[in-house]
Amino acid sequence: MNRTQKGALVNLVGALINISVVVFLVVEIVVLKRLPGSFFEKFWVPIAVCVISPILFIFYRRKQNPAEVEADERDKLIKKRAVLVSFVLVWILLAALTLSVQLVAGAEGSIPVWFFSIINVCMLLVVFLIYSVAVLIQYGWGGKGEENHE
Repeated sequence: MNRTQKGALVNLVGALINISVVVFLVVEIVVLKRLPGSFFEKFWVPIAVCVISPILFIFYRRKQNPAEVEADERDKLIKKRAVLVSFVLVWILLAALTLSVQLVAGAEGSIPVWFFSIINVCMLLVVFLIYSVAVLIQYGWGGKGEENHE
């Protein structure tokens, strides 16, 4: 696994953790109509970040072998394609989100201003998720990113 794959895997894990935090907070605030109250509900996110971050950092920084290069032309091409895929999907998701908000709130309805912050954070996390998945899929299709020279 090269550095680009490791970075995509770390981004994927981070995006999934952050999405779970956002879903928890949206359920607490929007559905249950309350703020997180107990000690565990308030501090499980920082505790999880303090436990998981060093593990991900060590995984990302560790090299498989000393001859491992930082990035080659294939890595740059894969990153470029992943950015393009995530850019296109963000526009599609924004259009779908705009239509769904209009359907839920109605043509003359309104939504709270703080809801836009949640939308922006969710879109950022979805972009990271899409980018990471696109990178990992491209490496999977191309022979795992490694060649056997026998």
